[in-house]
Amino acid sequence: MFSTFSFCQRERNITDMDTKRFEEVFQLCDVDKKGYLSREDMKLAVVMLFGYKPSKSETIHLMANCTSTGVPLEQFVPLMGKKLSVEYRNEKTRRIFNAFDAQCRGFLKLEDFKRAFNLVAPRLPERTVLEAFRHVDKDADGFVSFKDFENVISYGQANS
Repeated sequence: MFSTFSFCQRERNITDMDTKRFEEVFQLCDVDKKGYLSREDMKLAVVMLFGYKPSKSETIHLMANCTSTGVPLEQFVPLMGKKLSVEYRNEKTRRIFNAFDAQCRGFLKLEDFKRAFNLVAPRLPERTVLEAFRHVDKDADGFVSFKDFENVISYGQANS
């Protein structure tokens, strides 16, 4: 039986279907048929494949080893394969986040935490839920992104 930590560490093998999907998305995002994806094209491709807009730093990281003009198909496919493998490892965390994000906003607010904790631990004091939210909301803006949530969850898994 897998522990939570080991489940999240398994890697996903990239299938021919994945490769075909990457190629299709590349063609759709290469609107001008340049033969490569620019930064903006890459952001759109990540949205299409993974359902979120990558941050500026993630986009820079994705494009770091590519040509000065952009990412050609032969680099895009293995790059997205690697990203898919990493995303698979975080799938359980994404499912937990989505369960908290009942309104599908892509971020969590305090009321999302209260609702989720009320379902799983109804006797938990509200101040404890508030403290948990404040711990996750590092910049105190009242919103918890998936990355913030993921950092806290993976910290707990690594220290269990």
